[in-house]
Amino acid sequence: MGRSPRIEFGGAVYHVTSRGNRQEAVFLDGKDCEVFIDALDEVCGRTGWRMHAFVLMGNHYHLLLETPEPNLVDGMRWLQGTYTKRFNGRHKQWGHLFQGRYKALLVDGEGGYFGTVCDYIHLNPARTKCFDLENGKLAEYRWSSYPLYMRPSRRPDWLSVERSLGRLGLMDDRSGRIRYQQHM
Repeated sequence: MGRSPRIEFGGAVYHVTSRGNRQEAVFLDGKDCEVFIDALDEVCGRTGWRMHAFVLMGNHYHLLLETPEPNLVDGMRWLQGTYTKRFNGRHKQWGHLFQGRYKALLVDGEGGYFGTVCDYIHLNPARTKCFDLENGKLAEYRWSSYPLYMRPSRRPDWLSVERSLGRLGLMDDRSGRIRYQQHM
């Protein structure tokens, strides 16, 4: 039996995640993370995607993205294929990097689940003890959109924070970012 087709429509919001083949690492070092973020920048430019949150974690990643056009499949094919080629070339490897089909769950962009997914993605490094959450080090985890929420001068054009902050009644200003940090 074949796979069921992806549900795609303009304005859809997805929680996308993919793991390394055999749960092996897909990010071996900081340079790999930079290469993936560069590919994210490129795919958002190609597709018009709006990224609401992301995190890169050793053997997997999470994205909370919105597709103004129905192009999730084409964009993900390009993103994962391009990153795999760059990873394999850099590390002199070949073959599959990601395990099976990526997961893409539809998220109600206006409902409470959107906020739950956004918080889950931003807190993922804390759950895996990449740093001490009690000492406020979340903003130091470089491979997440969270530090970019806190430092708008470093934020790429494709990262959209308005919906994530707005669900809490916050603005994208100093006061709103401090309150978002307290929320996290």
